[in-house]
Amino acid sequence: MERMGFKIRVLMVVMVAVVICLPSVTFAAQGTATFYTPPYVPSSCNGYQNDGVMIAAASDVIWGNRAACGRMYRVKCIGGTNQGVPQPCNGNSVVVKIVDYCPPGCRGTIDLSQEAFAAIANPDAGKINIEYTQV
Repeated sequence: MERMGFKIRVLMVVMVAVVICLPSVTFAAQGTATFYTPPYVPSSCNGYQNDGVMIAAASDVIWGNRAACGRMYRVKCIGGTNQGVPQPCNGNSVVVKIVDYCPPGCRGTIDLSQEAFAAIANPDAGKINIEYTQV
């Protein structure tokens, strides 16, 4: 009987640990990425503030009426879109800051700066399939 009580206590500890850790688990969304070229200012979020080159514009999928401004996303190329280079990914990921809006008609979920796109894929591809996670 004492052994059964020990097993129940161990199970309870494991369940509590899972519940505590669960909020920290994030799932990557999938979409597409394109890129845009300089100049990067002005931007919809920050006007003429220089935010560097690891930046992106958000499509309606994540824009949320400017709620995406300032959010950071880790973006990873997961494959080509069969428009250009068949295997464009280089295995890297990049963290970008949302500083702009990619208006309706935007060809990607996230429109990366040219430098951010080149960090994860061959720019000759033009458009790639991605996984992205807010960080």
